[in-house]
Amino acid sequence: THSTIDFHPASALPHLICAHSHSVTHCPQHVRWLLGLRKTPRLSQEEAKRVWPSAFGNLILHVGAVIAFFGGAVSFVHVVKASEPVVSSLLNYLFVGEVLAWPVYAALLPIIGGVGLASFSELSFTWLGFSAAMLSNFGSAGRAVYAKKVMSGKQLGENMDAANTFSVMTLMGTLMLLPLWLFAEPLGTVLPAFRAALAQGGRGFLFDMLGSGLYYYLYNELAFLALGKLDPVSHAVVNTMKRVAIIVVAIVVFQTKVTKLGAAGSAVAVLGTLLYSLAKARCSKK
Repeated sequence: THSTIDFHPASALPHLICAHSHSVTHCPQHVRWLLGLRKTPRLSQEEAKRVWPSAFGNLILHVGAVIAFFGGAVSFVHVVKASEPVVSSLLNYLFVGEVLAWPVYAALLPIIGGVGLASFSELSFTWLGFSAAMLSNFGSAGRAVYAKKVMSGKQLGENMDAANTFSVMTLMGTLMLLPLWLFAEPLGTVLPAFRAALAQGGRGFLFDMLGSGLYYYLYNELAFLALGKLDPVSHAVVNTMKRVAIIVVAIVVFQTKVTKLGAAGSAVAVLGTLLYSLAKARCSKK
């Protein structure tokens, strides 16, 4: 059984949904820049070239997540996304040569075991949902690894704080996504699906589309605010609580059937991400 209540005509257009949410995300920032509420970022051509790979990783993160939500249960997708530390550790070792302390690697074991158990017992398991969620993990981890290897410790333009950096990456991601969207979902496919969605949902569909973009923007804005206010341990705890809340709410709202093994695997995987974050924060202080 699938986790969605009903298939919406627009759900068959994940690239359009990605382009829409990306566009809505950086629009509020443009308003702030124009009104002088936030300093406008400035980048040279060479500096912009250094940001492009991170923007591509950010785009893969979002596109993978949207396709995963289309292909599998929301709760299961978030369990798979809890395995991001495994991907991050692998890429850090391969491209940066970083070797972590053994408690950090030990914390990866419950993540791998929990995700494996949840996948094996997931009633709504699909390879599309699993593969797209893992692709999202690689996008997120790749973005972080590139930032550490190429951009860390180097001056990057003017007024490029965390929020502005994300806005610039989102704008670049939108520009990269447009040709991919038109290739994967030509206008001849998009327009009939959009009309069908509008006929089925009316103004509610338009408000849903606008709301999804605004929620995506608010999520990232608040995430950057939290990063600036919390220490690594507190942020790890809050991030784990966020994932637990999303999984529980998704199960309730979408009435997703979960086996006992699936619930146990999900709990172990989420607990593993907390242990990994705590172990990494503790070992980095030594």
